[in-house]
Amino acid sequence: MSSVSQLAKRFREVLLEGLWIANTNFKDQLSDVTWEQAITRVGSLNTIALLTFHIDYYIAGIIPVFEGGTLEIKDKYSFDLAPIGSQEQWETLLNKLWSDSEKFAELLEKMPDSKLNEVFVDEKYGTYQRNIDGMIEHAYYHLGQIRLIKKLLKN
Repeated sequence: MSSVSQLAKRFREVLLEGLWIANTNFKDQLSDVTWEQAITRVGSLNTIALLTFHIDYYIAGIIPVFEGGTLEIKDKYSFDLAPIGSQEQWETLLNKLWSDSEKFAELLEKMPDSKLNEVFVDEKYGTYQRNIDGMIEHAYYHLGQIRLIKKLLKN
């Protein structure tokens, strides 16, 4: 299995269909969350909806780079979620995350292994490998937060 195939598999594991490291994934954890739960704030923690948007913001923002375009996202906008006021709006956000995640993984699978050692957009960002690994680690970090918030909401 090529390096990019392995990375795509790891990416899908945390977002869409895996149970390897965390014994769960985003899709599994978010499947039973209602829109009311998704927007409920627990103390000073981010909401589940905000964390969902945040992860998708970066996934969607990197896709154009994988397609040969430019990096347009800015960290300062990564929590700029429009208010969610219905189950339909929540499901739209989830479907965007699933769709963007699959597209990210598919583009990654098409990438030659040699691309992993190339500079990602600018030298200050490191290589493609570093950024893809970072995306996976970032997703696991927020997946853990979502799991904890769900537990807190049940109490």
